Amino acid sequence: MAQPPAGGGKGTFMIIGIIIVALIVIVVAWVVSTQRGLVHTDELCGNALSQIGVQQASRWDALTALAQLTKNYSEHEYKALMDTVGARRPIDAHSKAAEVDRQENMITEAFTHLMAVAEAYPDLKAQQVYKQTMDSVNQYENNVRRSRMVYNDTVTKFNRMVRQIPGCFLAGPLGFSVREYLETEKGKTDMPSMA
Repeated sequence: MAQPPAGGGKGTFMIIGIIIVALIVIVVAWVVSTQRGLVHTDELCGNALSQIGVQQASRWDALTALAQLTKNYSEHEYKALMDTVGARRPIDAHSKAAEVDRQENMITEAFTHLMAVAEAYPDLKAQQVYKQTMDSVNQYENNVRRSRMVYNDTVTKFNRMVRQIPGCFLAGPLGFSVREYLETEKGKTDMPSMA
């Protein structure tokens, strides 16, 4: 009977050890890579949400300027608009989609009031400052729409990473969960024309 060469068992254990170490390195590399991808995309979602906040803040500033213009025409409307402006909350990377939508609803309500004042006072609507401010408002509105699309696209990418295999195995334990999309309500796809 032939005997195995001396030290043959050590060689087998060494190969098994190398395979185990290689598998551990591969798993660790995968965990690190997946975590980094999740963090990167989560940060992109936060950035996109912050951009919406910046555009909304610009719209609030324009709304405040319009409210100042109404002060000479309707003190009651001016106070109501300033109360609405005072109720706003800043949107940042840690905000929720529902907070963004709430702010959009407040802006829409305020613009509806402004439109009513402008219709009641044609002199206000004819002012050059009013027209310029409305042009700015329309520009900010378009910027918000683009920012909302970027946010929802980024959330789609992030949610896929969180929900699809293999990322779903790590997302929960690492503290990542599906993000909410920004919704567009029916009848809210267009801002009322203030021109």
